[in-house]
Amino acid sequence: MYSSRAWGGGTDPFILTKFLPYKPPAEGAVDDPIVSFVVFEWKDEKYIGADTPQVQRISIEARDQSRLLKVSQRESICDQLAIDAGHCGADDLGKYILLGNETVYGNIIKTEAIHLKSDTRKAINYAVQRTGYYCVSTHPMDASVPYKAIAEFRNAYGELPGAQIARLPFYGGITIVYAVIGAFWAFLYFQNRSDILPVQNYITATIIFLVVEMLMTWGYYDYMNRHGNNAGAKVIMTIVSILNAGRNSLSFYLLLIVCLGWGVVLPSLGKKMVYARWLALTHFVFGVIYAVGSLTVRPEDAGPLVLLVVLPLAATGTAFYVWTLNALGATMKDLAQRKQRVKALMYRKLWWCILGSVLIIFVFFLVNVLTFSGRSDLDFTPSHWQTRWFVLDGWLNLVYLADVAFIAYLWRPTANNRRFAMSDELSQEDEGFEIASVRDSLDFDEEDQNEDQANGGHLKPPYSPQMRSNARNESPLPAPQPQRPAASPGRLDGETLFAVGEGEASDTSDDDHSDRARAMNDESTGLTRKHS
Repeated sequence: MYSSRAWGGGTDPFILTKFLPYKPPAEGAVDDPIVSFVVFEWKDEKYIGADTPQVQRISIEARDQSRLLKVSQRESICDQLAIDAGHCGADDLGKYILLGNETVYGNIIKTEAIHLKSDTRKAINYAVQRTGYYCVSTHPMDASVPYKAIAEFRNAYGELPGAQIARLPFYGGITIVYAVIGAFWAFLYFQNRSDILPVQNYITATIIFLVVEMLMTWGYYDYMNRHGNNAGAKVIMTIVSILNAGRNSLSFYLLLIVCLGWGVVLPSLGKKMVYARWLALTHFVFGVIYAVGSLTVRPEDAGPLVLLVVLPLAATGTAFYVWTLNALGATMKDLAQRKQRVKALMYRKLWWCILGSVLIIFVFFLVNVLTFSGRSDLDFTPSHWQTRWFVLDGWLNLVYLADVAFIAYLWRPTANNRRFAMSDELSQEDEGFEIASVRDSLDFDEEDQNEDQANGGHLKPPYSPQMRSNARNESPLPAPQPQRPAASPGRLDGETLFAVGEGEASDTSDDDHSDRARAMNDESTGLTRKHS
């Protein structure tokens, strides 16, 4: 429960408890059935009840002897024994025993003795003044007394439970973030609409789907906060569950085709695309069945048949994981062998993104295991009720949001997408080897001609390294001038593939290649004329 100042609202928070009309049993009815009732905040639980000393004989088998131990037993209800022991007064008969007074309590502790036959009150109202984990406890003075009661916890902001109200602004904020990402993506998409890759259309559809899904999720919590958990809320919850299954399948499918290199490395995936679509559809079907089953079947009622839904869903998810990681490794290896450094760098960033997400999930999994290992402790729920929603699914949505934003940034639409996506980088090492080889061949021919003239047409003298060095130094051909390297994709380290093309890079590269070919042709022509 939250105070009225925590989340705002038009009403004061309260806890309303109503005892249903008493129906005495056919046999063994009590003349004056009394039920003890108390409302308190968990931190004040230590002020409820009193220790009553008793003597108990305990046998210690290890020493084969027995001894008397004085132990304490907590007595919570004010009955005749507690009155005789001085823990409560005669007027408090049937109430819970309270220690101290209201000045030491963190919150007000309200206890009453409910006489089921004579009590005419419609309900008992408890005003919540501070944020905390509040409890309602009832206990009959006679264990044979049947009774029923209804407790309503009403916060100031609406009908949502206190443990779920934080989801409302959380999903609203995520919806806005996805909408902003979609706005930037739409701007770049429209700006470069004539040069869009097929994989970017899938990313566009994914972003639109995520905006709709997050908006529906926020709408579900907003509706339940306004109207409660009625039939309309259950219908919306079913739609949200189906959309969530669709998001998982679409995300797996998109990541798989990206790692396979579709649209960037390969123009078509062939049968792999068909298999990927069937796998995504199968995962979606089992995801919907699992979502509907989790909403209609209670965990305690689920039997072995639940494995028929869980195991296929786990199998399709595992198939996606294995195929995606293998595809990403194969694509990176292929790009490295073909020396496509810019594309390889982009996929390497994607690899680090996936690896970082897996590590974050693993760390949070360990934290969750350590956290929930103490759930049997009575203080676990009162200590974690405000943050339990984030531990269960809040942080997963943040990791997913970061992954989507990063992939959208890497594959964002830019100028010359299609041109640079399906083109290969030229190997700078091979070009340098060809130029050096041409020059060496020209130097060798010039050296042979000079040696023939020096020997008067006779045979050349034996080879001498000194002569080879002098001849090379006197070569009439001008040494190749160092040129500025072409602005090819291989020289733009740190940039994404789609940020490479600015128009000038390709023009400069074409000019450099044409100048280099013209110079080699002129040198070869001059050498032919000399020999002739």
